[in-house]
Amino acid sequence: MSSEVDSDFQTSKTELSTALWSPDPSLPVVDSQLGDIPAELEMSFFDHLEELRQRIFYGIIAVAIGALGCFVYAKQIVQVLEIPAVGIKFLQLAPGEYFFVSVKVAGYCGLLVASPVVLYQVIQFVIPGLTQRERRLVLPVVIASSVLFVVGIAFAYYLLIPAALNFLIGYGADVVEQAWSIDRYFEFILVLLFATGLLFELPVVQILLSLLGILSSKVMLSAWQSVVVGSMVVGAIVTPSTDPLTQSLLAGAVLALYFGGIGVVKLLGK
Repeated sequence: MSSEVDSDFQTSKTELSTALWSPDPSLPVVDSQLGDIPAELEMSFFDHLEELRQRIFYGIIAVAIGALGCFVYAKQIVQVLEIPAVGIKFLQLAPGEYFFVSVKVAGYCGLLVASPVVLYQVIQFVIPGLTQRERRLVLPVVIASSVLFVVGIAFAYYLLIPAALNFLIGYGADVVEQAWSIDRYFEFILVLLFATGLLFELPVVQILLSLLGILSSKVMLSAWQSVVVGSMVVGAIVTPSTDPLTQSLLAGAVLALYFGGIGVVKLLGK
């Protein structure tokens, strides 16, 4: 009798343990070590599309508000951007040309002003798909890219543009009177400003590629000859003027950024 009671007790104990510790097949399984999201809780493809649409919409609204605010001060911004063109008389060669220039300047400046909001929307969209290691890179990357972009714009405004304009003004100054179309001038200056700002993001790209294990400092350094040639080509394409000084300034800045990026990657042990 006692053995039967012990047997029934052991059987009940086993059933209770199985009920407590065995997963219910009807519930989603979550890997506690990997922190995976259950399939039932993941966003569907259409949910991702809807979120992307909302993020784009918020970004466009931010740029539109920034552009509208900059349009109010378009005259002052235009006057600041005309400073490098010393001694140049600007002409309006078509009805409403200055108005469209003001709209263009306000659009570029609005994009610059709204860039933190746009960047925030991008981060909010991609961060759920990042690992913990990748998420730790977000804040340093945002700060570094913002600083480098502003430095690139300042480099273009204070060095590249004056050098290019001095060459263009000096060439043929004793032959033609310097009177420029205001629209052509701002096409020249705005493209150079923003292209230079983007080129200054090069070290951030290098650091990201190294941290993700795609490129090492050794591989980057081994490609220095191709980078030298590429920097000269980029300098020739980005700078609208054909003078060697402006192209060399931009090419030299790109090379300095590239080798500086290699140094940072080396310090990170990559």
